[in-house]
Amino acid sequence: MQPHNLFDGAVAIVAQPDLNLKTELALQLGSDWFHRRLGKGRFDAANLPLIPGRPDKPILLHPTKMPKRNLSTEKGRQAHIHALAHIELSAVDLTWDLIARSCGTNLPKSYFDNWVQVGMEEAKHFRLLDMRLKEIGMQYGDLAAHDGLWQSCAQTAHNLLARLAIIPLVLEARGLDITPPMIEKTKTHGDFATAKILQTIYNDEKRHVAFGAKWFRYMCDLEGKKPVDTFQSLVRNHFRGALKPPFNDKARSAAGLTPQFYKPLAPIIG
Repeated sequence: MQPHNLFDGAVAIVAQPDLNLKTELALQLGSDWFHRRLGKGRFDAANLPLIPGRPDKPILLHPTKMPKRNLSTEKGRQAHIHALAHIELSAVDLTWDLIARSCGTNLPKSYFDNWVQVGMEEAKHFRLLDMRLKEIGMQYGDLAAHDGLWQSCAQTAHNLLARLAIIPLVLEARGLDITPPMIEKTKTHGDFATAKILQTIYNDEKRHVAFGAKWFRYMCDLEGKKPVDTFQSLVRNHFRGALKPPFNDKARSAAGLTPQFYKPLAPIIG
């Protein structure tokens, strides 16, 4: 059934266990939103899924139980693509969950425009990696995965400011740090098809971090809070562990996430 508003559609995306339908609905709902064929809808916290819809596979392990990947072997590179697909699938659910929860606010339409765009792009990323898996003779679900991303953000479910701090400004910002060297390493192994997908993801992630920085500052202004101090407090309270260098300071700063936000949260390396 076609959702009649953004809230119902976002809830349906998160709850949908069929990944083809999940990503198809994300792309269609986004198109309907941008063509102004639907409104925001009425927020109802009781309808929000506690966990995202998933197929029977992959088996989910604790992050510490995941086997190590060696990119110098073919199996290691296959496992790496599978892990990336799982990360992008988690990003689909996290983004549309954020959108659904935001429907209970009076935030501007441009806020929803930005995050609906992110939700569509995360669906695109998963589809690209899922297709790449099929090209190398695999299916998503053939290997184990972990659910650490969803679990790490569960405690921010009722705090949009914390959710903005953790998802775009910690997790996606980390992508800005690690993706460029990952692209180069992938190329050295001759996998230019995967490198091209990673370049697309990296280009989109820069915009996602920029949206996060913009709306984090906006919400801090609304609440009369200092962005840097608030970010550091939220990360200390809601993110396990320190933020790991090296940082891509140039890309982070271009997105509005300057070093004063994250450098004090990094471990001191002597």
